[in-house]
Amino acid sequence: MDNTELAEIFDRIASLLEIKGEIPFKTLAYRRAAESLRNLGEDIHQFQSHSPLSTIPGVGKAIAQKIEELLNTGQLAFLHRLEEEIPPSLLEILDISDVGPKKAALFWQTAGIANVDDLEEAAREGRLRDLSGIGIKTEAHLLEGIRTYRHSKRRVPLRIAHKLVEPWLKWLKEQPNVSQVQIAGSMRRWKSHIDELHVVFACENSKPVIESLSTRKGIRRVLAQGVHRAAFELEDGLRLQVWSQPQERFGSLLQFATGSNMHNVRLREFAQHAGFSLSERGLLGRDGVEYLCAGENEVYEKLGLPCIPPELREDHGEIQAAAANALPDLIRFEDLTADLHMHTSRSDGEDSMEEMALAARAAGRRLIAITDHSFILKMGKKLLFDLLEEQRAEMVQLGNKFGDQLTLLHGVEVDILSDGTLDLPDEMLQKLDIVVASLHFDLKQPRHVITQRLVRAIRNPYVDIIGHPSGRFLPDFEGADLDWETVFSAARECNVALEINANPSHLDLDERQARRAAHRGVLLSINTDSHAPRQLGREQGVAVARRAWIESRQVINAWSLQEILSWLKTRKNK
Repeated sequence: MDNTELAEIFDRIASLLEIKGEIPFKTLAYRRAAESLRNLGEDIHQFQSHSPLSTIPGVGKAIAQKIEELLNTGQLAFLHRLEEEIPPSLLEILDISDVGPKKAALFWQTAGIANVDDLEEAAREGRLRDLSGIGIKTEAHLLEGIRTYRHSKRRVPLRIAHKLVEPWLKWLKEQPNVSQVQIAGSMRRWKSHIDELHVVFACENSKPVIESLSTRKGIRRVLAQGVHRAAFELEDGLRLQVWSQPQERFGSLLQFATGSNMHNVRLREFAQHAGFSLSERGLLGRDGVEYLCAGENEVYEKLGLPCIPPELREDHGEIQAAAANALPDLIRFEDLTADLHMHTSRSDGEDSMEEMALAARAAGRRLIAITDHSFILKMGKKLLFDLLEEQRAEMVQLGNKFGDQLTLLHGVEVDILSDGTLDLPDEMLQKLDIVVASLHFDLKQPRHVITQRLVRAIRNPYVDIIGHPSGRFLPDFEGADLDWETVFSAARECNVALEINANPSHLDLDERQARRAAHRGVLLSINTDSHAPRQLGREQGVAVARRAWIESRQVINAWSLQEILSWLKTRKNK
């Protein structure tokens, strides 16, 4: 560890102690130590070689012992115990305007709020205003502060992050002494937006690799640099963190660097109960025997657990589920047999129906629904009927060409109007094989108004799927303020599927609402909403579902062809 890393740890301790409600002089001691380490002017290892650590200004005997423990082991037992007691994700909340340690503690202790996402959801749902010192105006200020906080952090969509990290992966793979390279962190957990790039590599002597990496074009400045770890600020504003260990320890490193922080805290706690100390270097038994893990699976297996998929590692009960052998059999992209929402050049798509069908067959789909936008079809009734009949005739001809290789459904994506009615008449909808209904405008209606608007659409007997249910458009609009419990109840009652839209600008439902919906027995549908053949390979919809603990049985377009057609037929008969 270097001076900067040590300082960050002591600042972290101070913030956690403030949330805990520790007396001020203790937290101030850690702040002073952090500041002294940053301003030391000499590498901490060199300083230790000629002077006692306790001679650093602001560093007493107790903190000197903690520095020594960090330098010797790379870990600090005191910090681990503190993080087991207080969720580290609370530290993010402190970055929001007007939120100090007392408010963060209030949110956590009285409302179970441990991160920014939970705080935002609680504020949107009006669950904070009954807390001491919090009112409606404070909730509004918090939401504004959260928006500012999110914009102040450099965050990029996952698909962009993959492009940005690729040159660094490629360079590391080309180094002669590097045997393995892999992404880690939130990218590996498939979070929708990324604020840091994390990369791990296996190497026996990583120091020259890290030193060489620090001089490469694209790096604005070095934030921290050690033998096995370095952090850089890139020219585009993102941070790049790299870790290394020898090949025989690579599995432990990959597990550690994948995170999340809270998952790792819980896993270390689980390891301690099992008689081990866990770090990125491996497992250490109480008898002093070290167990090296070249593969990530070995870390979990040694603890008596099945390997937990990266998408689940968010401290949402995954370790308890693994211990009870109750992890879900997560859906995979290859499980999808159908894509029930796509567009062609007849509306706002780029290519013809045949080109979309050919691409879908190449992607392994057995069934597709062509669901061009209804707003393109706004014309006289006779012309509209003629257009739909013309499209169906084209589809029948194309279906004959593909035979058993691909089944095509004639559908439409209708707009849900401001009062909940649809912009095509029922007499037209009943002639279609499938109907997707979506919110596209007036998305800032009051909660009760827009909720009833969506419920009215769900109750329309010809609607099969609600497309991108909240209407969110990332990164600028997080979606309509809906009463989700009411929406879920209506969808389940009417046997209507809610969509997880794989368009990176939507990813809607998001993982939180998708998990809640699935838990309440609502059917889901993962669709690409493609407007061009190249978009049929969108995997992020499945990633959202996996992060939501969803299995293939809960997703209609992962069913067999016969099951999907039977579901649609049952709905039509009803």
